[in-house]
Amino acid sequence: MTQKTTNASQLSGDKNMFEKIPVKVYDDPIDASAAVAQEIAGLIRENDSKGGKCVLGLATGSTPTKVYAELVRLHREEGLSFKNVITFNLDEYYPITPDSLQSYVRFMNEHLFDHIDIPAANIHIPDGTLPAEEVAAYCVEYENKIASYGGLDLQILGIGRTGHIGFNEPGSTITSKTRLITLDHVTKVDAASDFFGEENVPRKAITMGVGTIMEARRIILMAWGEGKASIIKRAVEGEPSHEVPATFLQNHPNVLAVLDTAAGDELVRIGQPWMVSDCTWTAELQRKAVINLCAKVDKPILKLTDRDYNDNGLSDLVANFGPAYDINIRIFNELQHTITGWPGGKPHVDDSHRPERAEPAKKRVLIFSPHPDDDVISMGGTLIRLHDQGHEVHVAYQTSGNIAVFDDDVIRFADFVSDYHQSFGFVKENADRMFEQVVTQIRDKGPGETDSKEVQNIKGLIRRGEAKAACRYIGLPEEHIHFLDMPFYETGLVKKKPLGEEDVNIIVDLITKIKPHQIYAAGDLSDPHGTHRVCLDAIFRALNILKKESWMKDCWVWLYRGAWQEWDIHQIEMAVPLSPGELLKKRRAIFKHQSQKDRPLFPGADSREFWQRAEQRNRETAHEYDRLGLPEYEAIEAFKRYFY
Repeated sequence: MTQKTTNASQLSGDKNMFEKIPVKVYDDPIDASAAVAQEIAGLIRENDSKGGKCVLGLATGSTPTKVYAELVRLHREEGLSFKNVITFNLDEYYPITPDSLQSYVRFMNEHLFDHIDIPAANIHIPDGTLPAEEVAAYCVEYENKIASYGGLDLQILGIGRTGHIGFNEPGSTITSKTRLITLDHVTKVDAASDFFGEENVPRKAITMGVGTIMEARRIILMAWGEGKASIIKRAVEGEPSHEVPATFLQNHPNVLAVLDTAAGDELVRIGQPWMVSDCTWTAELQRKAVINLCAKVDKPILKLTDRDYNDNGLSDLVANFGPAYDINIRIFNELQHTITGWPGGKPHVDDSHRPERAEPAKKRVLIFSPHPDDDVISMGGTLIRLHDQGHEVHVAYQTSGNIAVFDDDVIRFADFVSDYHQSFGFVKENADRMFEQVVTQIRDKGPGETDSKEVQNIKGLIRRGEAKAACRYIGLPEEHIHFLDMPFYETGLVKKKPLGEEDVNIIVDLITKIKPHQIYAAGDLSDPHGTHRVCLDAIFRALNILKKESWMKDCWVWLYRGAWQEWDIHQIEMAVPLSPGELLKKRRAIFKHQSQKDRPLFPGADSREFWQRAEQRNRETAHEYDRLGLPEYEAIEAFKRYFY
């Protein structure tokens, strides 16, 4: 992937006219989290040196986990002590017991408190077990406890898609205090994966108020990933509004937004840096500027004029690379050259302006699919095209996908096995016993609890059978279908184990066995529970191990995106057009994944079925090419090359 690495120091400097909150942007969440942890550690040490306490406001969710991991490391390896630290957590679901999988008490213990020397008496987390009639008085007491320690020295925050901080949903006021609130529908949808279904998410939560948060002496708002980019833009550059509670932070005298590049992508200084200051006009940035200009003035590329550029903040681009005619022709040709009906390369032709090599004419292709349906959802048309054009196509399913199957499907399959034995006169006692065991385990499982190992296995077999059916429909032979069942995933929980050496070695061994000329991998980092990100990391680590092998010099890596998001047009380096017939065949391949049909267990923010999302996204990409003046297609699947 000709992926530009963003220099954090370049992005963490002066405020600009668009940003109403100071912002620091880092290359990735690891570096950003380490910086936040270092500030917390510095504050703890400073207060220790003065003989005082350090009062911290803490957050939960995926955003601060790496901050807590770094604080634990500082405690173990550098002697950072938490004996004089007082903590107050932002929120807790209500009602919920402390030992529930989704409890923030459990979260904080697992990620931080169990690994440091903080006294239990210094820890304060809202109580999700209180009788309803006691909650109001408890909230007042929570406020008084914070005040008794002199207020919060530092409050760390994540941000929800609704712009909520803590559980202060849209409608919260800037003066609101700790209270019981009703969760917004979007927040419940986002939490559904943690609770194994939206119906299991508590309706309410106890949260610090916006006013409580605003009284902290220092606030750090953190956000990672492209899924947070649009709400970060509103929080940082938008007008203060109770509709987006995070915008109230603009009124705080000592606040900082800490982002990775993906979360900051829609900020003007990153998305349109030419509007803020002089910028380095890389080839990708020039494409981005021209495509942005086309949308702004509603013209195709070849109709843009010098005045269009000058009137819309792009005079510097024309001055350095113009006139407009020259820029237009060059960008038009660059985008035209991304389009190919031959994703494996067109044999025996000049490939100097094609995204893929002509030779070898028949390639070994390895497609990695994080879940058992990402291959057909994300690049099903290209997969079909590669097979039909005679390439040796392998598909590797990295995880079992076993948490994303409804319990009803398990009972239905177990019942089938039992009836099958009876129908053919086989000894059926074992099948009956299995059926009764499965039904009992599912019936006795509480909302949001982990499945038994037997149920997990059946769910995994359901997903495996569906993947095989889709591959058979496309025409792939059985020996080209690989189920990796990477160990990091097999917890039975949404929360996974850290990526380990065993996971990476599984990828290394498969790549070594196939020795592919092409690898396709999911570059979509917006999936709700992060599996795509971990699976991609495993592939990147494997490529780093293998890159010195002589046969790897012939292996190109292409990244696709999934059901959640598509590459922006300026990022696309291979665009594969699909005919109406191919789009229909892709849809039918997706339909083979029946457990994900109608209503997937973890739909994320989009309630539509996966095939609907995929078709809309592919058609939208084709429309964008058409709008720019390029050929009009029914649909397009898009890819970006990764250079290892």
